[in-house]
Amino acid sequence: MDRDSVPQEITSLVGREVYTNTGVFIGQVEDLRLDLDAEEVTGLALHELNSELFGGDVASARGVIVPYRWVQAVGDVVIVNDIVERIQQDEDDEGEVAA
Repeated sequence: MDRDSVPQEITSLVGREVYTNTGVFIGQVEDLRLDLDAEEVTGLALHELNSELFGGDVASARGVIVPYRWVQAVGDVVIVNDIVERIQQDEDDEGEVAA
């Protein structure tokens, strides 16, 4: 692999829409989280978030970071796995603790 082409591939992620593997829109890639020592992408910083998915949880936040390990595929859009289930499970867990 040509090391000069890697930055072009990384920056090409910015602006892409992110969907779950079930087709739910999550948001749009605004930036990348990098581990410079390991020379790898560790997360996708998303903005333009799906308000139905996140609700008031991110109303005051600028966006969210999705761990790059959740990414399944990158093409015209980015596909991540089971974020909806993870968010809903976290909300359910919080409700159980509070009850």
